[in-house]
Order: sequence, then structure tokens, then C-alpha cells
Amino acid sequence: MTRLVLASSSPARLALLRSAGIEPEVVLPNTDEPALAAKARTENPNLSAQELVGLLAKAKAESVLHELSTEGALILGGDSALEFQGEILGKPHEPKVALERWAKLSGNVGVLHSGHYLIDNRDPANPVGAQMVSSTKVFFSKLSKQEIADYVATGEPLKVAGAFTIDGLGGAFIDRIEGDSHTVVGLSLKVLRELAAGFGVHYPSFWR
Repeated sequence: MTRLVLASSSPARLALLRSAGIEPEVVLPNTDEPALAAKARTENPNLSAQELVGLLAKAKAESVLHELSTEGALILGGDSALEFQGEILGKPHEPKVALERWAKLSGNVGVLHSGHYLIDNRDPANPVGAQMVSSTKVFFSKLSKQEIADYVATGEPLKVAGAFTIDGLGGAFIDRIEGDSHTVVGLSLKVLRELAAGFGVHYPSFWR
């Protein structure tokens, strides 16, 4: 079995891997996402959403590279953001921000981007990394003010990119998607398989 280390604090990514038969070893990344994102945008005002999630996914994976527990494993970092009407939207954190965001999302369309960075650390003296970003178009339902208020009151949208989930309470507020549903959760299994294959790793070897 090939060991997989998940460099992410996301419960959704962990649950997705487990449902796919993979039991990763979780090592929390040592990164300041807001600071990294702010610095990247300052250095490149035209930074795209795809570039940003790719950069943050790489930073998370690399932040745990020198932990003893990651030696001999493949390390996966991930990050997600919603591209909506020219803006890059991460986690809202505050109820007021989530309410304002959902007032705009309601009845509209956005693109959820998930960045993946996989490091082959089976030879700690020579780790090798590879990156891929997947994108899925999301069509949001038209919601009433009360539905938005009730959803935000649950606290769920405060902690997730774009202020919504597809695999939780927010799933009822998505009309449809165009693309990989796992991308919207925050981790594309197809991308993980393709990145692993690039290192000569047979994807089923991840299965527990």
C-alpha cells in the first residue's frame, strides 16, 4: 500500500478520501493562507483564481515536507476558491460576509477551482512535486432571504470556500454543476490518480 499524507485541515477532503477507500495520514499544514494570498496578489495583481489555489496547495504540501512522518509517503496539498463575477472568493468567516455573498450567488453561476499539489517523498533526499488545478461550473438556486439567513445561521458556509458546500447542507441550494463534483468538495479523485500516475504510482495502491 502506498502511503498518502493529506496536508489539509479540511474535514470534507478527509471524508472524501475515506469514502473513496483511502485512509490518509493527516499532517496539518503550517501556512498562513490569508497572508500568502495577500502577498501573492500584491506581487501579481492579475493573479488568476487557478494560479492562487495552485500556489496555496503547493505551500501547504511543502510546509509538511520535512516532517519525519511524511518520509516515504506521497504528500497532497489542496486549496479551493470560487471565481464569481471577476472576484476570487475564499472562506467568508463572518456571517455578514456570507449573507452578502449569498445575496449575490443566489440564481447565479460561479466556477469552483481546486488546486492540488502532490509531492513524491518516497526518497526524502530528492522529493519531486507536481501540480494540477481542476475547475467546475456551479449553478446556484434562487433562494429566499429566509433560506439564506437560515443557511448562514448554521455556520456551515462560514468555513468553506465560496460560502457553500455540495456534500453538506448547501447541497440543496445547487441547481446543477458542469464538471467534476469532487472538485467542488475540494479534491478531485481523478486529478489525484493522474498526479500519482505521473510518479509511477498505481492509484489502487492507495486503497486501505
